[in-house]
Amino acid sequence: MQVPKIRPRRLVWINEEIPLLGHIAFGIVDRGTNIIQVRPTTLCHLNCIYCSVDAGPFSRHRLTEYMVKLDWLIEWVKLIVKYKSVNDIEALIDGVGEPLTYPYIVELVQELKDIPGIRVVALQTRGYLLNEKLVKNLEEAGLDRINLSIDTLDEEKARFIQGAEWFNVSEVVRITEYILSNTSIDVHIAPVWVPGINDKDIEDIIEWAKKIGAGRKWPALGIQKYLVHRYGRKPRGVKPMSWKEFWSKLRELERKHGINLIHNPKTFNFHRAPSPPPPYSKGEVIKVRVVEEGWLKGEKLSVSHNKDRVITIVGATEIPLGARIRVKIIENKSNIFIAKPLP
Repeated sequence: MQVPKIRPRRLVWINEEIPLLGHIAFGIVDRGTNIIQVRPTTLCHLNCIYCSVDAGPFSRHRLTEYMVKLDWLIEWVKLIVKYKSVNDIEALIDGVGEPLTYPYIVELVQELKDIPGIRVVALQTRGYLLNEKLVKNLEEAGLDRINLSIDTLDEEKARFIQGAEWFNVSEVVRITEYILSNTSIDVHIAPVWVPGINDKDIEDIIEWAKKIGAGRKWPALGIQKYLVHRYGRKPRGVKPMSWKEFWSKLRELERKHGINLIHNPKTFNFHRAPSPPPPYSKGEVIKVRVVEEGWLKGEKLSVSHNKDRVITIVGATEIPLGARIRVKIIENKSNIFIAKPLP
């Protein structure tokens, strides 16, 4: 079997030169609800076989990894929270990597918790970097919930799915049980169901979640459907379920295990909330300054002429850093901007 190649990449710290709205991989993603996604890092140690964002050492498409300066991140969160003008915002620390690779994760939780308007701070993680000291520090900082990504309880299968021989799912299980027994942090368990890979494991996880008392305030489980993404990994021989089949199977599991698996948005206090309107329209031509290498191959990061958005330029391999060029906006959904260079 051919061993995947480890592809070293640059790590760039995002500072005040680059706005924190506009990119999917770092900063803030605001989809017009009371949940804002806070993305401090893109790093990950794992090589999950179904990873939708091609993370980890064996990534084939990534050119650059990012971390965001803490003070700059908090400044932008405050701007978005103020704009929303609601007092029940959830700040979800997630990303295209493992959020616990961020060296200031405890400080980030504490700073977010101190912002008026933010009611809940949650963290998405695979759990492999958690330990008792970190868990206690996160509790003291005010973390309300951990969304735990765990796809199997089987040691060998976990190493296969996570693409890492060193991965220890038993330790993830142990620390999860410690969290529920010794802290006020709730745990929402969110496996990805990959057909033909972890079908029986999903049922094992359901029973484990019930046994350990997950979901004290929020639902214990949120099973996710495996989806195919353009730059994501596609396990050989796996055919995604249709949404109809997926919901049908979840209803079967609900009846079999006596637990809710299909949730109403109100369960998470999820509702619409205003977000800043995109300042640039699809098809609009604007001037930008190229400031950094892009996240994926062939991309560059640029800053809009008003310095209010970061914009990804595609097809930009030959464009030098520092260049000032005209680009055409080709995507602006959820304030995530993609553009192509003009001659």
